[in-house]
Amino acid sequence: MKFRREKPEGKLLLLPPDKIVPSPWQARTVFSAEEIDALAESIRENGLLQPVSVRRFEEGYQLIAGERRLRACIRAGLEKVPAILYEQSDAQMAALGLLENMQRRDLNPFDQARGIRDVIELWGCSQAEAAARLGLAQPTLANKLRLLQLSQEEQQYILDNTLTERHARSVLRLSEKDRLPALKHMAHHKMTARAADAYVEQLLAKEKPRPKHIAMVRDVRIFLNTINNAIRLMTDNGVPASTTKTEGDGYVEYTVRIPTTVGADTTEE
Repeated sequence: MKFRREKPEGKLLLLPPDKIVPSPWQARTVFSAEEIDALAESIRENGLLQPVSVRRFEEGYQLIAGERRLRACIRAGLEKVPAILYEQSDAQMAALGLLENMQRRDLNPFDQARGIRDVIELWGCSQAEAAARLGLAQPTLANKLRLLQLSQEEQQYILDNTLTERHARSVLRLSEKDRLPALKHMAHHKMTARAADAYVEQLLAKEKPRPKHIAMVRDVRIFLNTINNAIRLMTDNGVPASTTKTEGDGYVEYTVRIPTTVGADTTEE
């Protein structure tokens, strides 16, 4: 790929739409047909109020920002599209396209997360550095990237059922096999984000292993008699063993004392 610099940066051009190729770093993957139609009608009546931005690319131009506007211009039948020429690197171009989408029209949370991931890869920087450049708090950026752990099926279900980013984050706490059923339950019951969080807490509580209970002999006196018989056997055979017994709330505590020297003659001659 070669980029020519015959034109000064910032110059307004009128370009045939077929000379403009889309950006490979376009974060938005879904374009509303209704919105494109409405914008196309506005362009027919008033013209394009804000030009798209492009850079030189091979024999034509590559879109930096404004794909929604470009699609609307094509829908409106414009033979020439107003465009401002810029000289941008791949990294700059990806970041500008993402920032424009984030600032002008809300991206769905998954497109936004993919856009952030792509610019981090292009910049070759840490999440903290990317957050500073994009004007986001680092925990916010990290939470957005975590959304990409959801499968494509789960992501599409969230979008199709108008669940929120918070719904998506809540099911990330569940095991993979439980996420889609939980999302379906949330959508079916029209749960708010707060209700979804509480529902996930309930599911997690059910998954916690219950403490194991040691099986006890029904008549605890069998154990007590065993201890008493052992002490009696020792004393009968000359071992001065002793025991103390304490009864508490729901338990019996025995302390057994057995001397380690039995029958030793300590008298000096």
